[in-house]
Formats: sequence, structure tokens, C-alpha cells
Amino acid sequence: MKPSNDLSGLIKYLSRAEWHDRLEDVMGDHFAPIMTAFDIEYEEIGEILGEHWDRTLWGCAFEDFLTQSFDPDGINIVDDYIKRRGWNEKVQSKAYMKALSTSVMSLYEASEIVPGQSMTLRDMVRGGEPLLVHEHSATQSLKKWDRIAARVVPMNGKHILAGGVLPFTLEGTTLFQKGFDDLYRQSRDEGIHADRDVLLADAASLFTNVWLFDTLPKAMGLIAPMVYNSDGDELVFHSVRFPLATGVTQKAIGAQLDTVKALHRESATFWNWLGTKPTKRKDKKADGVAFNSTMEDGTPILGNIELKGRFVTLTVNSAERAKAGTPLFTKALGNLVRAPLTEIQTIDQMRADHEGNDAPRSVVPPEIATKLVHEMLDKSYRETLDQPVGMLGDITPRAASKSANGRVKLVEWLKYIENRSAQQPDDTDPMATYDYSWLWRELGVENERR
Repeated sequence: MKPSNDLSGLIKYLSRAEWHDRLEDVMGDHFAPIMTAFDIEYEEIGEILGEHWDRTLWGCAFEDFLTQSFDPDGINIVDDYIKRRGWNEKVQSKAYMKALSTSVMSLYEASEIVPGQSMTLRDMVRGGEPLLVHEHSATQSLKKWDRIAARVVPMNGKHILAGGVLPFTLEGTTLFQKGFDDLYRQSRDEGIHADRDVLLADAASLFTNVWLFDTLPKAMGLIAPMVYNSDGDELVFHSVRFPLATGVTQKAIGAQLDTVKALHRESATFWNWLGTKPTKRKDKKADGVAFNSTMEDGTPILGNIELKGRFVTLTVNSAERAKAGTPLFTKALGNLVRAPLTEIQTIDQMRADHEGNDAPRSVVPPEIATKLVHEMLDKSYRETLDQPVGMLGDITPRAASKSANGRVKLVEWLKYIENRSAQQPDDTDPMATYDYSWLWRELGVENERR
């Protein structure tokens, strides 16, 4: 028995020449800009992204096609098909086709997700009250505050999703919103006071274009976001191993390291190499991600010194720090050590090594590990409340909560960190089970957590 949302008969109807040619024009709107920008053929998009996304992207373009009317008499394929072939379709199937033909794709934020059953979607373009959407497949993988481009279709007193659903990253969301705002301003400038429903109907291909411009380069390996430390140096891990000279003891090495003012002893065999506490943030890069490690008072940790067996090892996260630290500790240790050996590993190499090995099993009981991680996150976020945050315009979360515009950015930031924390393969991971509700209450925006 055919499901109520079966479109197979309508798809076969595309073989008629007048509809096949019109579909090709709509497909061009969705894919031609990408094909031109990356110098690839349509078939290559599916080869790069995989069969699932090939079907999904085609479905997005096809659903857009179902909503369009064509000259000379404003004919629509759904109306034409039902008129000529409707006798062969169930009432429910025809109702679904008609609902699709008047639908618009929009950008939604998901919350209150019940896997396999339903979720609440907030329209990020048109606003309005959130919608309860009944859905089986997407709710299995979506996390709270995920963004999706989709068509919400009313059926039998409920709301369901059409087949073309695209997940949007934060970057993709920002890119789409900018593109849509430009279209809105352009329509106003031209004296066309179109509402957002009309503009969304005209901008369906923008969702596909933006999603592909955000996703395809990553899949092709063309974009790898740079990761920097607090000095602004690219993250490349260096391990500088100093062999102990003959007859030198660990005790002698430890005593000598204690004389280095830049070192802070953490244990009998471990020291932090500290920099000077910055007076101005230096960790921002427009094209990258910051990776910092600091002491409780904000003093940056430049690297670590560890004494193990017959080696003293300096570990740092950039070539620049290795270049500064190697002569510093060579001089400090003098004839207690021999010439050092350096090993270098990039983030990609570390990731490849990690993916090639089974994850080590923790010897810490899960309930203890969860408690420790949650306490660490409590402490970290408590400190963050009084530190400048890039997404908030380099002001503190507490300061952002004092203004209307700041609270808008604050809610976006809170949703972002909560969503990132939820993106764990294991739902029982301590990061995934952390409760962020106290942060919302602390900042006075708990009513926006919906």
C-alpha cells in the first residue's frame, strides 16, 4: 500500500516534455551557481557528498518545482497532474501534493525533541509561535537548537516535514540570513512590498545554494579552519625531548627546573611554562578558531615540562613556542642534558591517529567522571560570565544581558554552546548530559530558552 505522502506517480509524470524542460530550469536555479563556482558537473555533487545528500538535494529542488506556476497560463504541475491522473491517487496523497504546492521552505530552530515522534520548530525567518511537528526520521538525530531548512506541511490537523531537509551550521545560518536580508531590502528598494512568505517562495534555491557553499568545500577538503593559540600562532604540536646526561638524576633535574622563574611546579615531575598575563585579548582570528590554556588567574600556559624516565620533555602547541622554549631550557639545564630531539604533529595527524585506534577505556566510574566533568564545566562557565566573548562583540555575558541587543546575541551564544555540547556520539557522555539551565537563569534570559 502506498504511503499518504507518496509522490511516485507525480515523479513519473515529469517524463512529459513540457514538465521535464521546466524542471531542468528550476534545477539550474538550485545547482548552476555551485557547478560554476567549483567547476563541477551536477553528477559530481552527489559523488562528493554521497547518495543520501544527492537524493535530499534533488528533493529540495523538486519540491520547489511543485510550488511554481508557469506561463502562458500559470499552470502548476500538481494541478495538472491531479486533473489528468488524480483518479489513480488516494485522497490523502492528493491532499499532500496540494499542501506541498502551496508550501514554502524556511529556516527553523529545533527544540523539545522527542526522538522518533515530534519536535518543536521556531521559524527563524518569519517568527510567530513555535510549531509542534510530528516527525520520525529527523528527530532521531537532531539535537536541541539545531537549525534546519525544511517545508512544514499541514496534514490531518498536524504538521509534518516534507522530504527535503537540510541541516544548517551556524556559519550557514548567518550566510543565509544575510542573503535573505539582502533580498528583502532589494524588494523594498524596488517598491515591491512583498511579505516574507512571498520572498521565501522566490528564494527556495537560496537554501540549496547556501547549504552547498557551506558544505561542499569541507567535503572536498578545500576548507580546513585554522586553529590558533593565544599568541595567534597556528596550532602545530611540538614535543622536544632532552635526554638526561650520564649519571644525572631526576632529583637534580627537578631542582634545576625549580630555578626557572617561568615554570610553575604542578607535581614532582610536571611543570607549567607560563607566559605573562595579557592586557589585551590576542586570540581572535577572523578565519580560525582559538585554542587557549590558562591558569585560574588568566595567565597563559605556553607549554609543559614533564620529567619521565631518562628524558625531560617540553610540550608546546606551536612552532614559535618551540623555537622560544628549546634554547630557554637548553640553557637552563646546561650539561645536565644532551642535545634535544623534536617531534612535530599537526591537528590532522593527531585526528588520523585517534581515528585509527580504539578509544581508551576510562578507569573512572561513569558517575564519578560525570560529576568531575560537570564540576569543571560549572567552574569554567562561571568564570566565562565575566570574560569577553567574541560572539557577543567582545563584551562579557553579564554586560550583554544589560541591553536588548546584547540579550539577543546572548541567547544565540547560549544556544550555540548548548548545541555544541549536545553533539556527542554518546548521549550519556558527560558533555551531552550537562544542564545549562543555570546559565540562562544567572543571566536573566531563561524565558528565551524555548
